[in-house]
Formats: sequence, C-alpha cells, structure tokens
Amino acid sequence: MLMEEARNKIVEFGKRMSADGLAPGTAGNISIYDPETGYMAISPSGVPYDKTLPEDVVILDLDGNVIDGDKKPSSEHGLHAVFYRTDPEARAVVHNHSMYCTILACMGEPLRSVHYALAEAQCSEIPLVPYHTFGTPELADAAAEALKKKGHGLILQNHGMCAYGPTIESAYGLALTMEWCAQVQWHCMAAGKMNVLTDEQMEVAMEHYKTYGQKKSDGSHTGGYSVV
Repeated sequence: MLMEEARNKIVEFGKRMSADGLAPGTAGNISIYDPETGYMAISPSGVPYDKTLPEDVVILDLDGNVIDGDKKPSSEHGLHAVFYRTDPEARAVVHNHSMYCTILACMGEPLRSVHYALAEAQCSEIPLVPYHTFGTPELADAAAEALKKKGHGLILQNHGMCAYGPTIESAYGLALTMEWCAQVQWHCMAAGKMNVLTDEQMEVAMEHYKTYGQKKSDGSHTGGYSVV
C-alpha cells in the first residue's frame, strides 16, 4: 500500500483527535507529507474517525491530483498543501475545530502568549487568518500569507485551527497545546484581565524549550509539555 505507514498514522491520530475532543463528528483533517515522492496522505472527506481504515486515506500530489485511493479526499487538501509548499521542514498538518481555539476564531482573536507554553509553536502569537469559505483556494491563499510570520500554527477566523511540524507527533502535540492555551486565554478574557508575555520573554522560553525534556538520539530534546 502506497505510504502505508503514513496512512496508519493518520488513522491512529484521527481516533486520538476524536477521543481528545479536538474534532467533533467528522470535523477537521490530518495529513502527512513525503518529500521524496512529493505525495501527501490525507484523511478522507466525511468519514468518521472511528470508521476510517488505512485504505480510506487518500494519496495526493500537492496540486490535488489523486495518486491512490478510492475515497474523496478532505476538502481542505489545498490548505494542507500550502504548509508543505511554504515550509520545507513541514511533514504533518493537524486541522481541527477544537472548542477554545474555535471560540477565539469566532471572536476574531489571535492566540496570544498568555502562557509560555505557546513557545512550543516557536512564536509569541498564533496569527488569525481572515475568514474565507472552507475548502477554497482563497482560504489556502490567506493561510499562505499568514505563514510568512514566525510560528507553527494558525487560527482560522470563524472556522478553527491548524498546527504543523516535522512529525505527526509534534503537530498533534502542538494542537493540544494550542487548545489548552486558547482555553487559558478565553478564561482570562472572560475574567477581564490578560497579562500577555512580551516577545523578549517568549524568545527566552523558546530557547529553554530547545533543551526541555529528554534528549533524543539525534541530539535534540523532546520539547514542550504535549509530547505524544
């Protein structure tokens, strides 16, 4: 099976995303990119996560041409392709409609550094992408523009969130961290007071994250709190 490992990972993390409450119903999608072939594996459109099989996962090129699979791919495949075209180190994207990230999205708010845990995204603010209809080239283009800023995440106005990374584990871990930070921010806003860390304070936190956790075989460390 083409990209069998990636397909299995998408099934696994789709189930986790549903169990963790990040994706109600069939909302959201996950992709993994193989730079050697230029192909992207992505979850199928409208199939419940607990019903998705590895063979249901669709293989596309970054232009949206189906390479393998008999299911309709996620409507957001163009959005996912933007991440792989923009960042040569991107290997996985998690998009979902988690509750608190979506609340901020519907308020028209970016995700701010109210807690240093946002350093996991390698930025001091997750930008807000202006609203466009889901699954459209206009949304993908707006995301591409926002990705010019530093960081590994996006808040999609009146829609949801995206997180990406060098592995599906890191992308999913960041999605969890973004949702937790969004919950903290929302409660601070509801309480009427929010102390946002400065860019300088966040830069220090980002440096500390580089040596946080256990050392891996490649010399890097496991990183932020949400290692999965």
